[in-house]
Amino acid sequence: MSTVATSGGGGLLPERHPTGDFFVCDLFDAAPKDDLGSMEHPIFSLSTRPDRRVLAYSHNGTDIEVIPSVKGRATIHDKDILIYCISQLMAAVNAGRAISRRLQIKAHDLLVATNRDTSGDAYARLREAFERLAGTRITTNLATGDVETTRGFGLIESWEIVRKSRGGRMVSVTVTLSEWLFRAVLAKSVLTLSRDYFRLRKPLERRIYELARKHCGRQPLWRVSVAVLHKKSGSTAPVRVFRAALRRMIAENHLPDYSLAEESGDMIAVQPRRPRAASGPVLSPEALDAARALMPGADVHALAAEWRGVWEARGRTRLTAPDKAFLGWVRARA
Repeated sequence: MSTVATSGGGGLLPERHPTGDFFVCDLFDAAPKDDLGSMEHPIFSLSTRPDRRVLAYSHNGTDIEVIPSVKGRATIHDKDILIYCISQLMAAVNAGRAISRRLQIKAHDLLVATNRDTSGDAYARLREAFERLAGTRITTNLATGDVETTRGFGLIESWEIVRKSRGGRMVSVTVTLSEWLFRAVLAKSVLTLSRDYFRLRKPLERRIYELARKHCGRQPLWRVSVAVLHKKSGSTAPVRVFRAALRRMIAENHLPDYSLAEESGDMIAVQPRRPRAASGPVLSPEALDAARALMPGADVHALAAEWRGVWEARGRTRLTAPDKAFLGWVRARA
């Protein structure tokens, strides 16, 4: 679990499925994955109401136009479906299994994995999310897998309910991802997210976390102006309202893995949270991914806990490269 400050802030959703539904195939090995393209650029709406505005965005040579359907642009909460699909595909890749753009998923598994309730209303909302994802059209020159083309596509190409319960709820659904997203999976242009991402209530919190994960994943500090962060977030609020929301976020301090601070010059500093001293050597998400590739099907979190136990038993020796030490230990077991 990530280190998240919860004192003084009631902004995190509860863990709705703390026991984890262990029968869910690949749920724990399929750590949440997000594609780099949609993490960097504001494709998804942050609105909680139907957003039918056309988005035109340009930044550093990348041009994006997002055209919603009559049901509105796909929201950042709708994106949970794509994250789940990408995660399942990456788990299959790491296990050496063949993958395709078309995959069949169980609706209940998706709801559990993304920390949603499993009421009848949840299934209805899930169907609406599929409709917005399929109806939202994108034209962009954004490269995925080092291939830059200008083209138009939907976030998902199609979806189909293949099985319903007697009460009419979707049980199983087939999703065909866009070639653009599938290319990102093949190129492994994805990053691991904290599972606490799905506990963030507010759309802007999710978007700021995505940007923090994208820009601060491999560096100790990311400084960005409020104006640039406003643009990259896709927020339609005035800058002064956006700045006030950032200040609330800083005060509540419950983003997974990262903390924010306001600096002079209308700047925001983003940095990884310091791990708790009692947690032992901290492993990067990339190291856990590499361990999955070395031991397909293994519970890498259990492996990490076992390795930390060995480290403890050997006297807690100082490690200058915990990732390297852990992966060497995994290779010896594989």
